[in-house]
Amino acid sequence: MDRADHGENRPNILLITSDQQHYSTLGVINPRIKTPALDRLAAEGTRFTRAYCPNPVCSPSRSSIITGLYPSVHGCWTIGVKLPEDVPTIGQMLSAAGYATGLIGKAHFQPLASTPESPSLECQPILRDLDFWRGFWGPWYGFAHIELCRNHADESHAGQHYAIWMEENGLTNWREYFRPWPPDPTQQRRQHVWDLPERYHYNCWIAERSMAFIEQAQATGRPFFLWASFPDPHPPYLVPEPWASLYDPAEMEPGAVVPGEHDRNPPHFRKTQEAHPDFSMYRETPFANHGFHSHLRDPERLKKDMAVYYGMVSFMDREIGRILDCLDRLGLAENTLVVFTTDHGHFLGQHGLVAKGAFHYEDLLRLPFLVRWPGRVPAGRTCDALQSLVDLAPTFLAAAGLPVPGAMQGVNQLPVWQGTLEAARDHVIVENRHQPTAVHLRTHIDRRYKITVYRDQPYGELFDLEEDPGEVRNLWDDPAAAPLKLQLLHAFVNAELKREPMRMPRVASA
Repeated sequence: MDRADHGENRPNILLITSDQQHYSTLGVINPRIKTPALDRLAAEGTRFTRAYCPNPVCSPSRSSIITGLYPSVHGCWTIGVKLPEDVPTIGQMLSAAGYATGLIGKAHFQPLASTPESPSLECQPILRDLDFWRGFWGPWYGFAHIELCRNHADESHAGQHYAIWMEENGLTNWREYFRPWPPDPTQQRRQHVWDLPERYHYNCWIAERSMAFIEQAQATGRPFFLWASFPDPHPPYLVPEPWASLYDPAEMEPGAVVPGEHDRNPPHFRKTQEAHPDFSMYRETPFANHGFHSHLRDPERLKKDMAVYYGMVSFMDREIGRILDCLDRLGLAENTLVVFTTDHGHFLGQHGLVAKGAFHYEDLLRLPFLVRWPGRVPAGRTCDALQSLVDLAPTFLAAAGLPVPGAMQGVNQLPVWQGTLEAARDHVIVENRHQPTAVHLRTHIDRRYKITVYRDQPYGELFDLEEDPGEVRNLWDDPAAAPLKLQLLHAFVNAELKREPMRMPRVASA
């Protein structure tokens, strides 16, 4: 019988994520960056080169991780939208099976605003109400124990359990290191170097509290499911020394737009290369659309941003190493399934773009993805089998020897991770509905081709990732590619039919 089927030998599951990390920022494939802990995971496990997000913004993608559902089904279809609290989660299922479940770090399942129709705990003034957070440690979204932070770097929405930890460790004036709440538009923003002492950074807090959670779970004799969720390297590009100066901007090589590459792309791509673009046609609500602005950047500033971004990754990597060392120290590494990934990618000048937006290039959709389970997942292996974050929940359930609900849309990747099955899926789908109708697109990616369709629009994208890995030749309107386009659109429609969840099996003729 499979080891996961024995209750006493059920594996621990450790999910470690970053936020908005480009798939190339691993030392094992990029000599410009130092990530010894992640390189260790790659050497001791399998690195998957074709992993994708189900949505290229935070909340929907993170909600898919814990539900095994696409954003169009679980309900959190973009940021600023709450994941309904009645949607079943992997935490609930593992908790019911006897697992100690915890989330340490960034959640982002709820918006930075609260209304009677959609109440949120991840908003001001609750974020800085430390008395509230001293009394609330879960359960929440299926995690029996939570310790949260919402901010990236010095953003004003700092607080929650992270602020409690800073105070308990002597930084009673922590508010001075973060932008004020309410916001002060006259305050000058920090650039690249954060004056916060390194030991009070949330990377250190997440590692310390993750180790404490693991130790507590071991003491109770229960297997654990822990999500250690790091907020970096999401902008702002800001980190304490020595990490802010670890990399020389002169040695950075940001991406760049290829002249003419946007000529055959949808119009919003070209607008990003204007100094003062008009994106008013995309604003159906008063809320800003990520990416719908000028992406023009001073080349030297872009190099500095990239150097700091790399420093943020390396700092996070050091703290990930501490968590991995904790597993070794406690003798838990052999029976712990470790997965490292991120919620979505990031632009560092590629195609003339920065950060993120409705631009479904590989830079934004593809993810770093590492899996380690000694004796179960092959070590030192690289695999190009397609992966999606929506697959994590069903795969974790399978690893724990538990049934996968029919309502989940992800697929069980465990045999692929273990090297006994070549592939569990022949395509991935990426949704992006950042406004009700104006910004609504979906992408279908198979082993060679990528096609993107826009709601109510005649334009789209079609790329041959084998012949054109840089995605600079959009074939959507190419007459020679018309038969291929028809074939891919049919595959896309079929994929939409196949991913419909089936919550209940048919048990009778009527």
